[in-house]
Amino acid sequence: MTIETDVLVVGGGATGAGIARDLALRGLDAVLVERDGLSSGTSSRSHGLLHSGARYAEADRAGAAECIEERRVLGEIAGACVRDTGGLFVSLPADDPAYFEEKLTACEEVGIPTEVIDGDEARAAVPGLSPAVERAMRVPDGVVYPSRLVAANAADAREHGATIHTHAPVEGIETDGDRVTGVRVGGAVGETVVADYVVNAAGAWAGRIAGMAGADVTMHPNRGVMVSVPYDDLGPVLNRCRVPSDGDIVVPHEGEVVLGTTSVDVDDPDEYPKPEWEVERTVEECSAMLPAVADADPLRTWWGIRPLYGPDEAERGGRGISRDFVLLDHADDGAENFATIVGGKLTTYRAMAEAAADLVCDRLGVAADCVTDERDLPGADDPARLDEFVAAFDASGPTDADVVAGG
Repeated sequence: MTIETDVLVVGGGATGAGIARDLALRGLDAVLVERDGLSSGTSSRSHGLLHSGARYAEADRAGAAECIEERRVLGEIAGACVRDTGGLFVSLPADDPAYFEEKLTACEEVGIPTEVIDGDEARAAVPGLSPAVERAMRVPDGVVYPSRLVAANAADAREHGATIHTHAPVEGIETDGDRVTGVRVGGAVGETVVADYVVNAAGAWAGRIAGMAGADVTMHPNRGVMVSVPYDDLGPVLNRCRVPSDGDIVVPHEGEVVLGTTSVDVDDPDEYPKPEWEVERTVEECSAMLPAVADADPLRTWWGIRPLYGPDEAERGGRGISRDFVLLDHADDGAENFATIVGGKLTTYRAMAEAAADLVCDRLGVAADCVTDERDLPGADDPARLDEFVAAFDASGPTDADVVAGG
């Protein structure tokens, strides 16, 4: 038995679900397969920061511009999948004043709205803020609830004709030397999918999927820890205004804050150490901004794996550089109907999906424009309906477990 479709999308995180939605809205028949529940890989294991682009402005102006645009789009279409909190980049005595000025100038050049306030104004906005904070920069950061975001994208894709299969791992890919001729899918599917085009959006596992088709995609998986602790009524996201390092982000939820994160390379995105020192360091560093978290008992601790592309990381050379997405056409690898998309950020998932869908439409000769930047996600104004989507697609995860009903 086989399943025939226009496009098979492998991977049910934000990017994969976004691709399925984009393709379905352009009128293509799409099938998405995910080995576990939706968003179970990386998307639902992040710190949940909806980037304004300010974090990357001085290092990558193009990437920062993409962030502020996608942050604007999500603010318009995603409803209760996101939360408009604003953000502060705070400067402590140990932080280089020149870096603050560099970031401020870069944000202004990119078009990211900013406002510089002194330490007293910052503490008026965040009463628990460290008395050591000297000044801060307001930016339009926000919070994203990834399980809702991914599930809503999948629900809209399904509503427009896509088929979404969870607990359906890819077990093998068949090629004839020129094309992918079939993808063997196990689990809940147990069939071979025959597609005109295949998009590999498997995140940190993309190298494994590509290898099944004879394509070489070198991934550079990198882990980071998040710690959620009780804290009432933090208003804005807090960012430490220094070169990106461990423990420099605090993300507000309703009665908790998420502290993040570390950056440690791993060999296997499924099996890797989870040392206590990462937790301790993250709490210690974040408490320099928000002292009360130092004595709070953790409610949840989780690690996420960043789906970084190896050659891109080697060229960019480090954590302080923005991580953009990479779209790889595997025609030269003997698979002309196969592409891989990796890297990027949760904030820019929709732009990643648009780029992948543009490539598919070009290869299949489909003349249809992207509309995902102007159409609201289903349930955007109804948190209960969004949480029903999360349950239906088994999309819950630790990032927003305190917010999503049944999470």
